[in-house]
Amino acid sequence: MLSLAFLLAAGIVLVRDTRDSIRERVEAAMRVTVQLLDTVIVSSAMNPSLGPTHYVLQDFLKSLGYVRSSRIELYDYSNTPLYISPESTFKSEIEPPKWFVKLVSPKVETVTRRVRYGILIISSSAEGSVREAWSGFLQLIVMGSGFFVLLNLLVYGLLSHALRPVQQILRAINQIEQGDLATRLPKFPLPEFDRIGASLNQMALSLDAERQLEQNRQLTQLIQQHIEDERRSLARELHDELGQYVTAIKTFAVAIVNKTRDKTPDIAANAQTIVAAANHIYDGMHNIIRQLRPAAMDNMGLVETLRDMVAGYQAQHADLNIQLQVSGQFDPLGENVNINLYRIVQEAINNAIKHAHAQSINVHIVSAPDGLQLTIADDGVGMQPELVDQTQHFGLLGMRERVQALQGQFKIVSEPGAGRGTTLDIRLPLQAA
Repeated sequence: MLSLAFLLAAGIVLVRDTRDSIRERVEAAMRVTVQLLDTVIVSSAMNPSLGPTHYVLQDFLKSLGYVRSSRIELYDYSNTPLYISPESTFKSEIEPPKWFVKLVSPKVETVTRRVRYGILIISSSAEGSVREAWSGFLQLIVMGSGFFVLLNLLVYGLLSHALRPVQQILRAINQIEQGDLATRLPKFPLPEFDRIGASLNQMALSLDAERQLEQNRQLTQLIQQHIEDERRSLARELHDELGQYVTAIKTFAVAIVNKTRDKTPDIAANAQTIVAAANHIYDGMHNIIRQLRPAAMDNMGLVETLRDMVAGYQAQHADLNIQLQVSGQFDPLGENVNINLYRIVQEAINNAIKHAHAQSINVHIVSAPDGLQLTIADDGVGMQPELVDQTQHFGLLGMRERVQALQGQFKIVSEPGAGRGTTLDIRLPLQAA
């Protein structure tokens, strides 16, 4: 388009200059011709011996022949033509188009001289000049068109060669869209394409890492579900099988105590010891069952189960102040969300007791329209999460994995030595909840 616009602009300028040049040329030739013929007329009038002026002019014009850019006509007193100048033969084989003739032809000028016994008419004629101008203009058009075609072919070839990497980039994008994240682009000579290729390779690496991370999260969630299933199964076996045996032992021991209390006090005392041991085993077994699978979860829901867990910790640690605050409406969240929130709170309280040496723990769970927010704050010694060896201590890693498996956000705020303890800020989206 730019080339065409340039050719068009050049053509307009050339036509305008050609019109001016032809006009000046024709006007100059017209003036010379008129002056020459005026001189002949004056000479004939001053020398009557030469004969009548119109015959003198006729003889002179015949000897003069073709005059460029001028058309000369001589008529006698009866309007009979005595002489009409011949047509121009200059480049007569060229036939300019009418639009070109109309654009460059100047206005026709006519000069009339009346002589004795006749009339002389001199008219400007630009036919030869127009044909000459069209010949040059046609050559310029041919050269310009050839240059235009050559330039476009050259530009097309250069662009095709330069934009060849675009096809590779598009194929790579299509492969990445189809899930082939192993696709990589080579280095390109052009720095712009090379930066695009590097960015696309980096994006594929990031997507691949994100996909692997998502797969790891799904695997972690599956493992946690299996662990919870095994815990549930183990708790059921302890309750149904071991619980029955302990109950049977206690029943037999009580029967022995009742039968031997008066007759054999020693046997009764030993049986009473068995009863006490059975009670101790039964209580310990129920503590283990509660740790494996909170029985209240299936019957009373998350909030009541958390209250029961906090009450249990409070009973075990009388000097510890544990507060549970619940805000909002809790619709059924699903077993997966319930058990993960329960395990997170359980792990956070254990960490605060064992490692932070906290005296006060505040658990606040809020149900908002956009999801759940769980905050667990203690007044312990604090920690630096980046310095925790998570290959030896899996508590933080386990909580983080549980939150990420639910598409949530996990944040730790702690300033060791500042007396502010540690705060866990956990947010779960509405779809997870």
